[in-house]
Amino acid sequence: MQTQHQLVPMNPHKSITPNPCEGAKPTDAAFDNKPCFLEDVINAMEQSGTNVTKGYQGELASSSTTGPILTDYFTAGLCPVNVHWHLGTEHYSMGEYDEHGNGPNSHVYHIAEGHDRRLSGEVHEARLGFRCHHYNTADPKFTTPYKWHHCADMIVGETYEIHWPHSTLGACNTPNQYQSPFYDGVFCHLVSKLSGSLEGVDVAKNVGVQAQVFTLVNDESLYFPDLFRGMIVDGAYGADVAKYTGSTTGTSRSNTVCSAYAPITWQVDRACHLISASSFDKMCADMKSQKDDMTSDIFPHGSRILVEHSLSANNQN
Repeated sequence: MQTQHQLVPMNPHKSITPNPCEGAKPTDAAFDNKPCFLEDVINAMEQSGTNVTKGYQGELASSSTTGPILTDYFTAGLCPVNVHWHLGTEHYSMGEYDEHGNGPNSHVYHIAEGHDRRLSGEVHEARLGFRCHHYNTADPKFTTPYKWHHCADMIVGETYEIHWPHSTLGACNTPNQYQSPFYDGVFCHLVSKLSGSLEGVDVAKNVGVQAQVFTLVNDESLYFPDLFRGMIVDGAYGADVAKYTGSTTGTSRSNTVCSAYAPITWQVDRACHLISASSFDKMCADMKSQKDDMTSDIFPHGSRILVEHSLSANNQN
């Protein structure tokens, strides 16, 4: 059983330079979670995470007139503004990460959803999503514990889905580029660039998330040193990517309560990959080194329940 760890920033000295992204998340009630249905009529835009199995199409006509970003995000002018991950997966890829996956008997407990989840509030067990098929108790790389230095509540053999939110409104190429919570990074320059309003903006072309799924192993031959900056694209890693429009995720949403942050682009690796635990620990070290305190994201978040067919977009590539 996993226990809570004390989360201490690598650099405990608070910067005296103001953070221009702090509190940038819109406070307009229009962005609050909403009922997915009202009197059996759909009341929300397309949601995430969905089935990303090759050939799958959702039922809901996308509210984006242009569809998802089909190039890489850098080419489209977006930069990564955060990294965080979920216990198990929020997406579903048949034969890769699905209801037939397996893993260790792990439990993660944290304070309820929100940026201050470990500071106040009620303690809950994080919801476990889908798992990969790699776990093998006969192979020591799946069962040998790793001595964690920077990440918290992590376990070898478990499945995790990493998300890298990207935005054209981020503080790109500055010390303030990476932010926790991720909304501050996504909307950092909403006021300065768009006068604080998204009206008339093609959000799906300005906000996107990369997602990639891993099973952790204690094997240094699978070390990747720069997991912090985005999806791994190397050989089979990042070779088959689903692209669709959806929403923000998290366990405050379900198939009855939907996110209002939509439509945004998702680019999701359909395969599950092996990666060393040390790759994650290096990523957490990088997170602790940022100007903004990212320690609220150095442990796994719970996974949203799979979005039903009627709430999934019909534009998956």
